[in-house]
Amino acid sequence: MNVKSRHHLRSDDIKSLETTLSEALGVDLDGDTYEFVELTGTEFDLVLVDGSPAVFYLDDEPFLTVHGANEYPPEKHVVTVDAGAVSFVSGGADVMRPGIVDADVDIEAGDLVAIAEETHGKVLAVGRALEDGADLVGDSGKVVESVHYVGDDLYQFNV
Repeated sequence: MNVKSRHHLRSDDIKSLETTLSEALGVDLDGDTYEFVELTGTEFDLVLVDGSPAVFYLDDEPFLTVHGANEYPPEKHVVTVDAGAVSFVSGGADVMRPGIVDADVDIEAGDLVAIAEETHGKVLAVGRALEDGADLVGDSGKVVESVHYVGDDLYQFNV
């Protein structure tokens, strides 16, 4: 994963990004500088907020990175897992229904979601929901596909 290009975002792009994340996740980014970083060797591109990799783009859809979600905790599109799932989710495993203790009912299949642990509320990963939020809690089956997690290349990325 290497930097192909980087540039500061224009004020209208910043406003659009802030509005999108506010509406989708209930977060208010409050950075002084926003820099877009185009990467090679990965499906992601990044936005550095005050130098920290806070937002990534997947298929032209912005979402908070694990770092960003812990800096600006989302109020929406959150799936909470129990202690037994933490080591698996932190290692990049997909999320299985039995490990989920709570999920935002507004999640729709295909949405990106923040995966948080139950005890401290820290975000461990970002995934793509395979089911609607009301159907995520249950007894069996894979319901969230891991996209980005603690310890992966994107998490360890430094500019």
